[in-house]
Amino acid sequence: MTGNSFQLKHGMSVFLLLACFVVCGQPSDAAKKDTVRIVAVGDIMMGTMYPDGQYLPPNNDCSRSFSMVKSCFAGADVLFGNLEGALIESTEGAKKCRNPEWCYTFGMPASFAACLKEAGFDILSLANNHMGDFGETGRATTVNALATNGIRYAGLLSCPVSVFEKNGIRYGFCAFAPNEGTVNVRDIPSAQKIVKGLNDSCDIVIVSFHAGAEGNDYQHVTRKTETFLGEDRGNVYEFAHRMIDAGADILLGHGPHVTRAVEIYQNRFIAYSMGNFSTYSRVNVSGVNGWAPIFHICTDRQGAFRYARIIPTWQPADDRCPRYDPNRQVITKIQNLTRQDFPEAKILITDDGWITATESSISYDRISNPH
Repeated sequence: MTGNSFQLKHGMSVFLLLACFVVCGQPSDAAKKDTVRIVAVGDIMMGTMYPDGQYLPPNNDCSRSFSMVKSCFAGADVLFGNLEGALIESTEGAKKCRNPEWCYTFGMPASFAACLKEAGFDILSLANNHMGDFGETGRATTVNALATNGIRYAGLLSCPVSVFEKNGIRYGFCAFAPNEGTVNVRDIPSAQKIVKGLNDSCDIVIVSFHAGAEGNDYQHVTRKTETFLGEDRGNVYEFAHRMIDAGADILLGHGPHVTRAVEIYQNRFIAYSMGNFSTYSRVNVSGVNGWAPIFHICTDRQGAFRYARIIPTWQPADDRCPRYDPNRQVITKIQNLTRQDFPEAKILITDDGWITATESSISYDRISNPH
């Protein structure tokens, strides 16, 4: 297959459709029952009402936010994203910015929660630096809009975790960030207690973290504490490893606004940053800032990693709606970053985006060419 297939409506190609539907192979019915598929994306900000309507999509219509990649969510047992901003009814109570060059205010219309529901999102992280842009009122309207649409959430001090059951599997979800009103990513002992508590009662524990410095200059996992604009943004490497030591099964990172490396630690999967996935306005999507993965992470029913796949997407600056990237730029980026940042890692990432531990018994011929 190549990216030169003829174009379908909305710009999707035959390649896109096939690429999305073969994710995690075509196992037998018996294998399907034993395999769990977590689909994860990074930052979601479908336009902001602040300071006026110029940064919203035409006619306040968020339906295109996921329309060109929704087929790539198919088959998810759980679909995750980071909601980078509040869902609000009005712009009253917006934060005051001391430096407009570095300060942005993100508030999506509360009605946009319906687009998240229609796309199929099961869980969203609310632990990030923009969830408090409209204070407690914004947090409350966000929680209400998501609950009304049946979407679970975690990461605020008022709602640190979410526990739910789906298809006979009990999931525990928690989220962390270094920001006011969120569960603190820098307090590793307290975070471990939360994760251990979920592990004691759940089959699979999913941990989200919004941490690390931002932008092109911060694509690498340094294994050290990162600071940005004078703020302690945490040590993502230490955090991820300690959460897995405490019982976490999947670690999903975001915050740097660029994609970072992946790692397999103790047979558990870590995505250190998933970049800008669907960010309609006020977010830089030039170059690497516009490349983002859709991760399909396949585990057993206890969260042990089996294999995964990267579906590559990008956002063109003149449209800003994510679509499949036939050039697979984010796959190449993740390959290179993983090789550089984790040279000791026993991990294989193919040019098609398949990820396995090198000692895995999974046959690439089988899962890469299911037909």
